[in-house]
Amino acid sequence: MVLFVLSFVFPRLFNLVKLLLLCLFALTFLDAILLFVAKKGIKGKRNLPEKFSNGDQNAIGVSIENFYTFPIFIRIIDEIPVQFQVRDFKIDRKLDASSLTELEYELRPTERGEYQFGKLNIYATSVFGLIARRFWFDDDQMIATYPSFIQLRKYNLLAISNNLLQYGVKKVRKLGHTMEFEQIKDYVLGDDLRTINWKATAKKNQLMVNQFQDEKSQPIYSVIDKGRVMKMPFDGLTLLDYAINAALVISNVALKKQDKAGIFSFSKKVENRVVAERRTSQMNLILEALYKVNTDYYESDFGRLYADVKRNITQRSLVLLYTNFETLDGLHRQLPYLKGIAKSHLLVVIFFKNTELDSIIDEKAETVQHAYDKVIAEKFAFEKRLIVNELKKYGIYSILTTPENLTIDTINKYLEIKARGLL
Repeated sequence: MVLFVLSFVFPRLFNLVKLLLLCLFALTFLDAILLFVAKKGIKGKRNLPEKFSNGDQNAIGVSIENFYTFPIFIRIIDEIPVQFQVRDFKIDRKLDASSLTELEYELRPTERGEYQFGKLNIYATSVFGLIARRFWFDDDQMIATYPSFIQLRKYNLLAISNNLLQYGVKKVRKLGHTMEFEQIKDYVLGDDLRTINWKATAKKNQLMVNQFQDEKSQPIYSVIDKGRVMKMPFDGLTLLDYAINAALVISNVALKKQDKAGIFSFSKKVENRVVAERRTSQMNLILEALYKVNTDYYESDFGRLYADVKRNITQRSLVLLYTNFETLDGLHRQLPYLKGIAKSHLLVVIFFKNTELDSIIDEKAETVQHAYDKVIAEKFAFEKRLIVNELKKYGIYSILTTPENLTIDTINKYLEIKARGLL
């Protein structure tokens, strides 16, 4: 177009411009023949996992087979599920002639439920790049997003071996052991001198000690508050989803430790119950129950929780209660019910630090308004620590943690309770 305009000023260019235009039409026609003469140019396939892990990076594979006898350039535009709100997704690649290419990209879901993929669109161009041929595959694929089973695998081996030192847990001195005898073994430095077996020592002429088994088959219940206080977001996930992910991991750890694992949720009523057992299918039952947990925006009824625990959990159990308290007044309203649960069970109340307050506290106050905001933030942060002390006063254990450290802190507390023989 620019050359045609210039040809009005320089008439000698006109014939050259017409020749160039003719060449453009010829190349476009040739490009169309190259791309469309082949009935089956390329074949694509989206390779989805069996299910997504909530809050984690999940890999999606794309397989593309090039049937053209010459290299082509492709642009992949996958119709991502609406939950991700991704509108600029594209992958550009060059494919060799008659080749198979495997690509991969990652998505991080932040809510449980069904995710619907649209079409996998692939636009192919030749070396001329004048025309693109569109191919589309795998329309309307659905995948479910479950609580974070990737975290479950991550902490599985660490919890079995108690090898969590790199995550911050300290070794805990055992206060005692059960009387269930396991074996006689050689004495090593650090063994309890009170467990020396003098008869076996005399026979082998070296120190031998009795080894006892830890308590097993103890019920471990993860109780999830799904009221409106757990709807607070952090890094894309709600506090409820962090609690669900942690409950899934701690249930698996408990089963690996030969304990019984169970879960239920509560708000206006108690739901999603899985009775604490140690059967083969227990983790599948817990996973499906956690998948269905959703907040209902009500004020949670701790009185209903207390009545349900008293009626349905008859054996002394470890109760891990995932909830959130922002003020001492909020705790005092529920404290009679927590004290009632703690009389019959070992109760651990798990609630969250407000990390947004930490950023305000760490900022330097530049104005009077910033100074007011900082003082108020420090007051709320201090009140969280007062809640811990208030619970401790009544013999109730607690974990005050950030959402990203919830899982590891819960595992550490469970291992500490087991090591100290508190349950």
